Amino acid sequence: MANLIPWRGLRELDRFRSEMDDLFERFFDWRPSFRFMEKSEWTPSLDLSETENELIVRAEIPGMKKEEIDIHLEGRLLTIQGEKKQKYEEKTENLHRVECRYGAFSRTLDLPADVDSEKVQATYKRGVLTLILPKTEKRTAKKIEITGA
Repeated sequence: MANLIPWRGLRELDRFRSEMDDLFERFFDWRPSFRFMEKSEWTPSLDLSETENELIVRAEIPGMKKEEIDIHLEGRLLTIQGEKKQKYEEKTENLHRVECRYGAFSRTLDLPADVDSEKVQATYKRGVLTLILPKTEKRTAKKIEITGA
């Protein structure tokens, strides 16, 4: 009788099921911001759309000045980066809850079309960065003949 293990009822099964549910929620979570929030990192959300003549990128970057945002375009790679700094004026301010995200960020997009880098327009209004990227002429494929012996 000393070798018997006491039965703990359904508590162990409930705990196991709860841990498995958490595992699957984390693994299959499709929200990109979920992972960043856990690490206290901040990445602005953005939308990329396309018309016949241009690509349009809208990035939500509230609380920054336009001078604090860097935009680079190299071929089809568009990079938006900057740093959103936490600003509290009063030394006596007691924080009870901080949900706003701060820190350095960098987003790089592989654009779906070639764009004319000389004609890109960027505006920043009410915390939304809007980039208008005019497409270039479609490149045509060309067969190259081999010459010589």
